Amino acid sequence: MNRKYALLMVLCCLIPLAGFAAISIFRIPANTVIFVALALACPAMHLFMMKGMMGHNHDGEHAHHQVEAPKAKELETR
Repeated sequence: MNRKYALLMVLCCLIPLAGFAAISIFRIPANTVIFVALALACPAMHLFMMKGMMGHNHDGEHAHHQVEAPKAKELETR
């Protein structure tokens, strides 16, 4: 497993645990914790989606996604 993904997995496990700790230890109402979690999840999801749309392949190199125009011969055969 890649070290980057292992760190991401650990963070995704620790964040809900921190929410449960806030509810039980600090006596913060569950509604408040859920509201804050949803408010923070929205921008985080947008960042992850935009990162995926930037056109990078799995090797970290920039992938060129250009559509080629049909050639003249291809147009004649259609």
